[in-house]
Amino acid sequence: MRRSPLDTPRIVPVAAGVLTDASGRVLLARRTSGRDLAGAWEFPGGKVERNESPEAALKRELKEELGIDVLATEPLMSVPQHHGSKAIKLDVFRVTKYAGQPRGMENQALAWVPNGKLTSYPMPPADLPVVAALQKPAHYLITPEPTTDTTRFLRELDAALSRGHRLVQLRAKTWQEKPLKALLTLTVALCKKHKAQLLINGQLGLAHDFDVGLHLTSEQLMGLHARPLAARLPVSASCHNLEQLKHAQALGLDFVVLGSVNKTASHPDVAPMGWKAWQEMRAEVSLPIFAIGGLGPDDVATARQHGAQGVAGIRAFWPSLG
Repeated sequence: MRRSPLDTPRIVPVAAGVLTDASGRVLLARRTSGRDLAGAWEFPGGKVERNESPEAALKRELKEELGIDVLATEPLMSVPQHHGSKAIKLDVFRVTKYAGQPRGMENQALAWVPNGKLTSYPMPPADLPVVAALQKPAHYLITPEPTTDTTRFLRELDAALSRGHRLVQLRAKTWQEKPLKALLTLTVALCKKHKAQLLINGQLGLAHDFDVGLHLTSEQLMGLHARPLAARLPVSASCHNLEQLKHAQALGLDFVVLGSVNKTASHPDVAPMGWKAWQEMRAEVSLPIFAIGGLGPDDVATARQHGAQGVAGIRAFWPSLG
């Protein structure tokens, strides 16, 4: 259920920075005793003061906490997060240039962590989508339903992968098992060639047999009581409301898609939820979420400013449809 206006806590604006060293390691700071979530690791930063911009707050906080001068930043994402009775809006920036050597000016522990090991550090909920943004693709390519012209389908998939897409969902709901297995064999080989992660829509048995990920429909998601694949294989789901999002998080899914944000040509009679409602649901969970519905690759920055991992879609991503 959505919160009523009386239940919605005051949103506290917070700014945080992603600093990397020459080897690509990311700086984390440990929350000191006496604070909420003491002992958790986080991206360094702090609260934005009244009449202060998030960028100005970040510069001030990193000077106070780390003893460095921030010289240049780039926006990464903005994460709304409700946690218990508290609510924050975390504006995160990549710190692309700074002067000085970071050190714990407030006796907080610091750690330079390889990007791939960030998930091994316990973090506050608002920081978890930031980790996903640093580690996972910003685009989730969903294939159109393949026709019997598999040569053309594979040629267009190869073209899409050559553009840099590295997360792909094979959506072949009308195919019979035998021809689908043949198509999947070729699709797996093509994704391996491009080092892309493949998920298949709705087919648990084939995901297991072909050692690929699984994308669940919202109906399949709500019928599950446990994560359906081994942890090494990604599992995602389509979500349309908060109940589904929370269930996906409880099952430990790797990511979900949530929409439709805008009107779409494929579902013209479906009322879009819009970014405001999308963001309100985003605030209630911490798992990575791709925005879907009338969006394309050029919408990643907008999606990130509402807390999204990135954007998912068919039409805007597929060579013959975009």
